[in-house]
Amino acid sequence: MSESHGLNLQTQVIHGGQWPDPNTGAVMPPVSFSSTYVQQSPGVHKGFEYSRSHNPTRYALERCMAALEGGKVDKDVTHGGFAFASGLAAMGTCLELVYSGDHIIAMDDLYGGSYRLMSRVRERSQGIKISYVDMTDPARVEAAITDRTKLIWVETPTNPTLKLVDLPALAAIGRKRDIITVCDNTFASPMLQRPIELGFDIAMHSATKYLGGHSDAVGGILVTNRADLAEKLRFMQNAIGSILGPMDSYLVLRGIKTLAIRMERHCRNAAEIARRLEAHPSVERIVYPGLPSHPQHAIAQKQMRLNGEPAGGGMITIWLKGGLNESRRFLERVHLFSLAESLGGVESLIEHPAIMTHASVPPEKRKTLGIDDNLCRLSVGIENVEDLWHDLEHGLS
Repeated sequence: MSESHGLNLQTQVIHGGQWPDPNTGAVMPPVSFSSTYVQQSPGVHKGFEYSRSHNPTRYALERCMAALEGGKVDKDVTHGGFAFASGLAAMGTCLELVYSGDHIIAMDDLYGGSYRLMSRVRERSQGIKISYVDMTDPARVEAAITDRTKLIWVETPTNPTLKLVDLPALAAIGRKRDIITVCDNTFASPMLQRPIELGFDIAMHSATKYLGGHSDAVGGILVTNRADLAEKLRFMQNAIGSILGPMDSYLVLRGIKTLAIRMERHCRNAAEIARRLEAHPSVERIVYPGLPSHPQHAIAQKQMRLNGEPAGGGMITIWLKGGLNESRRFLERVHLFSLAESLGGVESLIEHPAIMTHASVPPEKRKTLGIDDNLCRLSVGIENVEDLWHDLEHGLS
């Protein structure tokens, strides 16, 4: 295995947790499609029995993500990294850490699918209780804790209003109360933000987004640095079975190899476009962590960093002047920004959360969160920034 401890993240995205194939010397981990593995005698094998339980390609991805997010559980075969069939499959497995009657505190502004899973599925099927809290003020989290609170679920930056949460402050609350802390790190990627290094127990990703980076694979990731949680997650990953297949594991791992250089371009493009949008007469309001106008800009400067410097990420949210008609006209007039769900790919995407990604959130809750009919979410890709700006200008004109 290549020793990745102490290496810069720009190197770890390429070499973390990996080594050449011992049989052929292949520098990329082969895609292993075998569903089962031969045993020399009952129970005597080479560490692989059945592909739901063990798969070399998935292991390579899991080890890589453990290296990037700081999972160093030596007793676990992938050092605390776990790959699933989707981000929601990862989340669903993580929620199995709590029991019926337990209480979860979740960020009030969540990806619509996360809200749907928690409120419309697990509250009913698992019997858990969920409180949605604006975690931009850690005191609100403290106030929401009960004697049955077992897990704090954080999303930062949030989807779609890009709120930021002070991760060290919430990690301290979790440690003090013996509550598991989980951070959905999808919007930042490990290049900008590493929750485990900031005190969190588990980092979660939709690997479909920045990790894969090419809009051609679906997956989810959990990483932990706690041996007790790694043991539980490994058991549940196998018992529930929502594992990531070998081909998607390969595609995500291949995408990660360019994560460092892609995030540099995502951040640079988004910062320039955010600056211009803030001054555009058709834009009522904009939130972007890299702008001084962001309500938690100080946290962004401290917590989201790329190559040692503050970075705002590749996501921008704007409120247009007008309502749904103005939003539709804008979204129908852009071309380089593809009107589509998802984010984090090399291509720029744009969407209308109230109709698309957050339609499962009740209208009254959307209104409270500010997910209005004039809100549009941009995932800024790595195209030429002037071409992207001309496209947006055309849409806004």
